[in-house]
Amino acid sequence: MKKRNTTSSSMKATGTAVAAAGLLTACFGGGNDGSDMMTTPPPATITIVPDSALASSSAYEAFTDTTATTSTSETAEPLTADNVGTPPSSETDEPAAVS
Repeated sequence: MKKRNTTSSSMKATGTAVAAAGLLTACFGGGNDGSDMMTTPPPATITIVPDSALASSSAYEAFTDTTATTSTSETAEPLTADNVGTPPSSETDEPAAVS
């Protein structure tokens, strides 16, 4: 009867298992190649002052404050104000703080 080398068989099985795990990790490792299904689309680019910003002086102030702090691109198209004849104003609202 021939004696079987169990150490060699065990190491071979372990090596095969490690190699298979490595291949599976490489295939499904979670690398981000930009094709995620759960990505959110970029926000819509605003090219004109929206009508909601023209509803009141406080809405206009909030829009301009938000636009000034979030618009940092020097290559984006500029915001047009063709639909703004005179910005909304109020005789009763307190003036906005300038800082």
